[in-house]
Amino acid sequence: MPERNRSLRIRITVAAGAVAVLVCLCISAVLMIGLHDRQIGDARQRTREGAQRTMGLIRGDHLPTVLQSDRAAAIQVVDANKHVISSTEQLAGKPAMATFRPDGPLPDDRALCPPAGLKGCMTVFALDVFQQPGGTWVIYVANPIIPWYGDVTLLLFLIGVSAVVITMMAAGAFQVVGKTLAPVEAIRAELAEITATGLDRRVPVPRHQHEIKLLAETVNHTLDRLEAAYVQLRRFTSEASHDLRSPMTAMRIQVEDALMFPDDTDWPQTANAVLTGMERMQAIVTDLLTLARLDAGAPLRLESTDLAELVGGELDRHPHKVEITRSLEKGVFADCDRLKIARLVTNLIDNAERHADTQITVIVSRNGPQAVLEVADDGAGIPVELREVVFERFTRLDTSRDRDPAGTGLGLAIARQIAEAHHGTLTAEHSPRGARFVLRLTRSEPPLSR
Repeated sequence: MPERNRSLRIRITVAAGAVAVLVCLCISAVLMIGLHDRQIGDARQRTREGAQRTMGLIRGDHLPTVLQSDRAAAIQVVDANKHVISSTEQLAGKPAMATFRPDGPLPDDRALCPPAGLKGCMTVFALDVFQQPGGTWVIYVANPIIPWYGDVTLLLFLIGVSAVVITMMAAGAFQVVGKTLAPVEAIRAELAEITATGLDRRVPVPRHQHEIKLLAETVNHTLDRLEAAYVQLRRFTSEASHDLRSPMTAMRIQVEDALMFPDDTDWPQTANAVLTGMERMQAIVTDLLTLARLDAGAPLRLESTDLAELVGGELDRHPHKVEITRSLEKGVFADCDRLKIARLVTNLIDNAERHADTQITVIVSRNGPQAVLEVADDGAGIPVELREVVFERFTRLDTSRDRDPAGTGLGLAIARQIAEAHHGTLTAEHSPRGARFVLRLTRSEPPLSR
């Protein structure tokens, strides 16, 4: 089947035409059946009237040789010897149109094709007339058989009207569907033109047609997210390239200088400098791989975990440069991936250590249906307008660069993405002094004891 015939517009047009055909057939059938029944009733009425009139003439001894046909098609009176005594004009001088007689006192009728002396198929009605000279006479009345379609004129009229109605319905459906789908075609054409260099383009939004308007708005919202993701990807790629290139360039310069003046080079110092650059590159690559796994939506290994136990274990695992004050409420459980939440806690503690002056505060508590982790420091803090910026990849404030030049700028971005992967939130919130990061997860029931 050709592609164009499979289009929605053609299918709906064909469906509308088919419905119109069914409707016209039903209406035509009702009209023709009604007319057919009416014509049959009229024919029976004419037959009865002709037979009764003839019967009256016989009883009154006024039967003429030639009868007036009036509305009846043909009438004959046949005596007991099968001689035609009287008939309508078209049967004058012709033999009896039929030979059958009623089986009893009731009239009888049969279809004859044709009756003697007539043309075409007719219904012949027979009625006995008793107590006549020579025996019982028979009155025959013939009327044409009514066809199933009732009347040729009506049939042609219905065919003509049906053809007009079907054509108008199909044409109307074709036009209406075309106008309805025009915005869809405009959306398709615009989407076909959008490339990576034209992500700012948007599909047209129709003023009417609510459903298609919603479709266009949804497409534009999707394009907004796609453009934002693409811009973020370009910035991420650019910043990652820059952060990787910087230590590589520094190491290259150090090695080249050492090779140019090998006798004047402090090789242990040069090796330590190169090792420092390599460690920075390794940290960046490790963080990039972590972000790539998070971006790919790697499945989490969820288990009901006591946050106080997990956070306390991470705090005990490594020595810290500043004092850490703990307030860890026991029995605050959340369904989480222990390794990833441990990485989140480590990133928040490392970030706090870079900015704290003397102390870090770590709190685990419950707040209604939420499990809450807070990490606060007593450093310079984060300006309100930068509280969301710090979660962007490779974002490093001036104070961070001064305190830890080797940082990657990916720790908080990784921490937030881990929180969102757990359907939680990680935000920078108000603190009387320093920075305060708050993680919120949905609390869960403690695991069943075994």
